[in-house]
Formats: sequence, structure tokens, C-alpha cells
Amino acid sequence: MTIASPSDPMPARPAHAGTPPPFDPELEPALGPLSERLPAAITPGAIPALRRTLHRMRTPDEEIRRGGAIEFEERLVSGPPGAPDVPLLLCRPSGVRGPLPLVYFTHGGGMILGDNRNLIGEMLDWVVELEIVLVSVDYRLAPEHPYPAALDDVWAGLTWTVDHADELDADPGRVVVSGPSAGGGLTAALTLLARDRGGPRLAGQLLVCPMLDERNNTPSSHQMAGLGAWDRTSNNTGWDALLGPLRGTPDIPAYASPAHAQDLSGLPPTFLDVGSAETFRDEVVAFASGVWQAGGVAELHVWPGGFHGFDALVPEATLSKAARAARLRWLQRLLNG
Repeated sequence: MTIASPSDPMPARPAHAGTPPPFDPELEPALGPLSERLPAAITPGAIPALRRTLHRMRTPDEEIRRGGAIEFEERLVSGPPGAPDVPLLLCRPSGVRGPLPLVYFTHGGGMILGDNRNLIGEMLDWVVELEIVLVSVDYRLAPEHPYPAALDDVWAGLTWTVDHADELDADPGRVVVSGPSAGGGLTAALTLLARDRGGPRLAGQLLVCPMLDERNNTPSSHQMAGLGAWDRTSNNTGWDALLGPLRGTPDIPAYASPAHAQDLSGLPPTFLDVGSAETFRDEVVAFASGVWQAGGVAELHVWPGGFHGFDALVPEATLSKAARAARLRWLQRLLNG
């Protein structure tokens, strides 16, 4: 595996960035043990070992089944022309007849890590509590497969899912797309693509601490350098892997880095959340503002003291429970409205 070195491997914290906000006191003790598995500053050379670590953290079959409450299968569907098939994990509540709402989920991992079984516990909760169909998509990772491979895979999986809604006992009029981190960025790009191509029509998008801006130059990205989880060095590693020599040029499309979108009109209702003590805080707030400025509907939560991915990594914390409850309430309102 070879990719360029991070664009800014030793980022300085400029004076204008200010003092980093404090971590939530219940979350902060988890950062030490977490750094042993997932360091804040990830460089290209760390990718193979981190992939092995995340593979060991995949959700096993018995956890997906939830004691028989969930039925699941794995399916390969046609990928983009000339590309491999796309793996989908299909989950539904046992014994519940539809058509049911559907959440199409795109996993995180900085564009370089993970698969469709990583950190899906919250979405499995939705399957049981909201009685939805969950489709979790796998996609090709960078740097082996740079842009637009991941987006092409996610698009192929979405169009197959909507076209086969009857087979899945799902309602094609109640499809919500969702993802955290890199999966949130891919979800935002996917929604822009669906808008610009005239469909599929989406009921909403749920973006959790999404990775949106390849420029990696917001005050929060400087404030949190070397701190928390997925810092500015890690972010450079991910964006360099995805974009290669395209990065930093004037030619980057919004489908690669959604923060470049000049027009955020015509999007479905959008939920965004992010921690106050993480790299992506300012780009997420800016994206929500862009939706509002375009006349759209967006709900934004900035969780005080949250680091990147805090609720998935420390799910028992009070702040994590509040974040997950807010997403659940939003989904309930959206799908029952």
C-alpha cells in the first residue's frame, strides 16, 4: 500500500483557533484506553494494523440477531460498471410485516477503514425499536480505490435497495440515508447525487459527525490537533488517500467533498450532530447553516465535550445516551409524520 504522506503531518495550532474546548468529564477517561487501539493522529503507515483492529471489532452474527428479534442476510448486488459487486447486510425485525421504513446505512472509517458490520449497534436498536429495515452497505476503501469508487459503490447499493423495496418488504417512500464520520460525508454526497440525478427520492438524511471538508482548515480542526479521536493529521491521511493529487485543486466536486457544494437547496430533511471537542465541529455547523440559508430543513446538535465518535465508542455515557435519543426521536417524527 502506498499513498502520499499527510499534507500536514505536524499541524501547528494557529493563534486564531483558540483554546481547545474541554472534553466531557465522563467521556475523557475513555480516551487513554481508546488511543491504544485507535490513535488520535493516524498516519498512512498505520492503516494496515488499524484495519486488522477494526476487523476484530466487527459485529458478530449473534449480536445482529438480538436473541431472535432480528432476521438478517448478506447479499451481493451489482456494482458500478466494471467494478466488483457491492456487499449489503440486510436486517429486518423478525415477524413484522411491511412495507416498513428503511434506513440505508454507510459505515465510517475515514474513507480508509471499516466495513458494513462495524459499529452498527445503534442501527440494530432502530430495527427493533422502530420496526425498520436496515441495509448496511460495504464500499471499496482508499487509497487502493480512490474517489469516486466508494461513492459509486454506495450509489449502486442505494439504487438496488430502492428498486428492490418490494422484495425487502420496505416502503420506497420512506427511505432515510444515514452514516457517521466518513459514512456521513458519503451520505451527504449521496443525497446531493440523488437530488441532481432526479432520484431516488429520499425521506431524510441523518449525518453523524460527518466528514465533509477536504480543506481541513477550520478553527476546530486546528484546535483539536493531536487531541481526542481522529485529529487533523488523521483527517489529512483520509483525504489524501481518497483524493490523491486532486486534493487541494479547484476541481474537487461536491460529490467528493460536500462542503464544496455551492447549492444545498432541494435536500430532504436533514439531521446533523457533532461533538464540540472534535475536528469536524465547524464544518458540520457550516453545512447546517448552508441548508438553512437555502431554505431547507435541518436539525443540528453540538454535544458539549463530545470527541469524534464518542457515542459509538462510549455508549454508556450520559452524553452518548442523549445523542442517541435525539437521533431516535428525529427518526420517529420523520417516519411517523
